[in-house]
Amino acid sequence: MTDSKDSQPVALGASRVELRVSCKNLLGRETLSKSNPCVLIKLLNEGVWSELGRTEVMRSTLSPLFSKVFSLDYFFEEMQALLIEVFDVQEGEGEGEGEGFEARSDDFLGSVECTLGQIVSQTKVTKPLLLRSGKCAGKSTVTIIAEEVSGTNDFVELSFCAQKLDNKDLFSKSDPFLEIYKLNSDGTEQLVRRTEVVKNNLNPQWEPFRVSLNSLCSCDFDKTLKLLVYDYDSSGKHDFIGEIYTTFNDMHSASTGAEVRWECINPKYKAKKRNYKNSGTLILTQCNVEKIHTFLDYIMGGCQIHFTVAIDFTASNGDPQNNQSLHYIDQSQPNEYLKALSAVGEICQDYDSDKCFPAFGFGARIPPNYEVSHDFPINFNPNNPECEEIKGVIDAYKRCLPKIQLYGPTNVSPIINRIASLAREELKSNAATKYYMLLILTDGTISDMAEARDAVVSASSLPMSIIIVGVGSRDYTDMRLLDGDEGTLLSTKGQPALRDIVQFVPFSDFKNVPASGLAKCVLAEVPKQVVEYYASKGIGPTQHKTSSPSPPAND
Repeated sequence: MTDSKDSQPVALGASRVELRVSCKNLLGRETLSKSNPCVLIKLLNEGVWSELGRTEVMRSTLSPLFSKVFSLDYFFEEMQALLIEVFDVQEGEGEGEGEGFEARSDDFLGSVECTLGQIVSQTKVTKPLLLRSGKCAGKSTVTIIAEEVSGTNDFVELSFCAQKLDNKDLFSKSDPFLEIYKLNSDGTEQLVRRTEVVKNNLNPQWEPFRVSLNSLCSCDFDKTLKLLVYDYDSSGKHDFIGEIYTTFNDMHSASTGAEVRWECINPKYKAKKRNYKNSGTLILTQCNVEKIHTFLDYIMGGCQIHFTVAIDFTASNGDPQNNQSLHYIDQSQPNEYLKALSAVGEICQDYDSDKCFPAFGFGARIPPNYEVSHDFPINFNPNNPECEEIKGVIDAYKRCLPKIQLYGPTNVSPIINRIASLAREELKSNAATKYYMLLILTDGTISDMAEARDAVVSASSLPMSIIIVGVGSRDYTDMRLLDGDEGTLLSTKGQPALRDIVQFVPFSDFKNVPASGLAKCVLAEVPKQVVEYYASKGIGPTQHKTSSPSPPAND
C-alpha cells in the first residue's frame, strides 16, 4: 500500500500528463486465493520498450484501483506508444511500488498496447487485456485515465493521524489506512492517495506525504474531497471504519500550525444507532504548500545563463592546414567544431543579457613561449577572455588557429575547475541570478579522467552544467562515463555527485540532420538541471509571474 512518486517539473515544449490505472475481472492464478496484481507501463523508445514505472502491489483482488500516478510529457508531434502489462506478484515479493519482483511469464495476467495520444484525446480508455497468444484474457480489462497537469506545479505536504478509531478485529486492534478521493463534476471519484497500513493501532500516525495540488484537487480549493478510513485485511475485504467530506480550503488552516479535526462517520451506524457519535477522529496536523518553480520562472525572474566555450586543440585533431583535419577552415562549409559551436551557442546567447562569452582552448602550445596550456583564452587576452556574441567566438577561433601549435594531452579538468570557481562565487549571492554552462568541444579520449571526475563531482553542488560534444569519430567512452544518463550518478573517492550535470552528445549522430536537432539534444537536460539546482538550495526566482491560484489566506 504505497503512493505515487512526486511528479517532476514540466519540460520545455511539452504538456505534462498524469496517468492513473485500474483493472477489472483479472484472471485468478491460484485456486484458493485471488491474484496480487501489479501493473507495469512501458514506453516505446527507438524500437525498444523501456519501463516508465510500475504500480504498487494490490493484495488479493481481481479488480484493483491503483494509487500510483505515472507522469510523462506529451508531445503532439510524436507517436508515443505505451505497453501496459499486468502481473500476479508472488507472496513476499514486490513490496513498495512493485519493486523487487521479476516479471515472469507464468505470472502474466494480460497486456494491451495503445498510444498516449489515444488516451489524452479520450481522457479515459478501457481496453481488454490480451494474453501472449493474442486472445482475450477472459473479461479482464484495464482502464487508463489521463489528466493534464496545468495551472500549477505546486505541491502540498500533508500529515494525518487519527484517534479512537473503531476496532474491527476480535483478537487484536484494527490495522487502519487512509484513502483520499477527489469528487469530479461528472459525479465520478478519483483516487488521489492511499497511505500505508499502521498495524494494530486505533490511534495511527501515518507518514507525511507530498502530492501535487493538481492531483489533490485540480487546483480548485473548493472541490469536494472524500477521505475514507479502512481496517486492512490481507484477504482484500477491508473493513470500512468511516468517512469525511472536506475541501482543500478547510485543510489549509493546518498550515498555520493549528490542527484540523473531523469526526469519522460510518453512515450505517449513524442511521441505526441512536446514541452514535462517530467512529473516531481524523486529524490533519500539517498542510504545507510548496511552490515548485519552472525553468521559465527563473529565466523570467532575471536568472542569466553564463555560457562559456572550451575548444580542444590537441594534435589528434590533425594539422589545420590539412583538409582532413577537424580544424580545417573550408570557405565553402564550416567544420564540425564551428557547426556545434553555432548550433548550441546561438540558442544560449538569448539567455545572457550582455551577449559576451568567455572562450578558451586546451591542449595547445601558445605564444609567446609556446608552453602547453589547458585553459587559455582564444582571444589571447587573459584579462578579458570574452568575445562579443557567438560570431565573436567564431572569429576569435579562426584567428587563433594560425598562432598556436596543436599538442596535448587532452586535459579537461583545468577548464572545468576554472568555471567552477566562478560558480562557487555565485553561491555567496544565495539568489537565482547567474547559472554557468560550459560547452566542451573535443575530439577524443580524456587524458586526465580521474581529475575530470573529481572536478565534475565537486561542481555538482554548484549552479553549473557541462555539455560535451564529441567531434570526429574517435572513442567517446570517457565522455559517456562523465554523463550520468545510465542511471548511476558519477562518484569519486566514495563521494557521489549531488546531481547529474553532464550531457554528452557525439556530433556524428547529427551529421545528416539540421543543426537545430543537435541543439535540441544537447540542451535537453539544461532546464531540468537549473530547476533541480535551485530547488535543492531552496532558492526561488527573484521575481516571477504566476497564473496559478494562490493558496487560500488564513484569518
